[in-house]
Amino acid sequence: MQETKIRRPEFKTPTPGPKARAFIERDHAVTSPSYIKEYPLVVERGEGSWIYDVDGNSYLDFMAGIAVASTGHAHPKVVKAIQDSAAKFLHICGTDFYYETMIGLCEKLSKAVPAMGESKVFLTNSGTEAIEGAIKLARYHTRRSKIIAFKGAFHGRTMGAITLNASKATQKAHFGPLLPDVYHLPYSNPYRCAYSHEKSWCETNCVCANKIEEELFTSQFAPDEVAAIFVEPIQGEGGYIMPALKFLKDLRAVCDKYKIMLVFDEVQSGIGRTGKMFAAETLGVTPDVILTAKGIASGMPIGAIIAKTSVMTWGRGSHGSTYGGNPVCCAAALATISIIEEKMPEIRSVGEFMMTELKKLQKKHSSIGDLRGVALMIGCEFIKKDGSPATEYVSKLEQLAFTKGLLLLSCGKSTIRFAPPLIITEDEVKVGLEILDQCLSELGPA
Repeated sequence: MQETKIRRPEFKTPTPGPKARAFIERDHAVTSPSYIKEYPLVVERGEGSWIYDVDGNSYLDFMAGIAVASTGHAHPKVVKAIQDSAAKFLHICGTDFYYETMIGLCEKLSKAVPAMGESKVFLTNSGTEAIEGAIKLARYHTRRSKIIAFKGAFHGRTMGAITLNASKATQKAHFGPLLPDVYHLPYSNPYRCAYSHEKSWCETNCVCANKIEEELFTSQFAPDEVAAIFVEPIQGEGGYIMPALKFLKDLRAVCDKYKIMLVFDEVQSGIGRTGKMFAAETLGVTPDVILTAKGIASGMPIGAIIAKTSVMTWGRGSHGSTYGGNPVCCAAALATISIIEEKMPEIRSVGEFMMTELKKLQKKHSSIGDLRGVALMIGCEFIKKDGSPATEYVSKLEQLAFTKGLLLLSCGKSTIRFAPPLIITEDEVKVGLEILDQCLSELGPA
């Protein structure tokens, strides 16, 4: 039997090539300076877990457009769903009229977390729009104004969302005044506990949620003024941080005690990335509201507010959207969810394989600190000899990996997020980690 050849990145030019440099020059002349542009990748097309640039170079994608390309690039079933839907009609406005794909997607999402019980869905254009809608819903339902969020959080780029953010000061600088009545507390991070506890102690005895009652309710305001607690069950931009499970359970208890809405921002952790449709299921803690976007439609712009029927009490005309729930996006989402549901066992097994292989690299390279995550949402923190975050090292690693054909993306102070397409194979993981190993050997200790 002929042995199957393992696919690897291929280069026809140095990176960036001549065509890429020309596009980059054109881009800089006309696009907003607010765009970050991590490295000089100019994409022509994608296929599965692979990206091709305009010069014909191929790259293995370990970041999936920031966890968006959940079924990989140009999955044929998703492409066909988009084409079939677009041939019927492009828009009619789901706020005002009815169509099957919107109804079908809402039916699917309303049953995605059985522990939530009876639920209803509002479709949005993006994750940040889902955050804005959830802020409105929480204040409407509770008739309260105050909101609690966490340090390290990232919830989006619109005004309410950046108020909830606490990951990078640049996201808020000079945009004030921001939304009033928002308060931030430390997020549970057993590896770097805000209260200097040892990791083993913190994982079992996390006190972060208790600080809500100690630091806020005792001295600053009464709990019956709080509408909602917004939290990422696994922090994304903040560093792919897995909290102590006790932290999330304690948040649920605080919300139950004071009739506060618990909102899970699963824009990055949802749609199969943790091995179940949502991290709420993976972690066994049920919120009142789940917010999703990113991977829900393999790259088409759509998000959702999934809320218990008991809390989605806003009235007719209280909220709406011209494009939210666009029929083509809904078709892409239905196809995406179907693919991911079938792939769920493989997502878990490939994720376990990736974590096992990363732990081997951790023993080999002193620059690797904490490894954390579940399924295909894994954070690899890089540290200096003294244990402090190796921020500049991670930036160099990103750039070096790009020149070798591996697309990486950082988060937090010094963490590489491994969020590849959910259809990635073990062979592709092997290739990517071989390149990572080469890069770490070249860079040496941080």
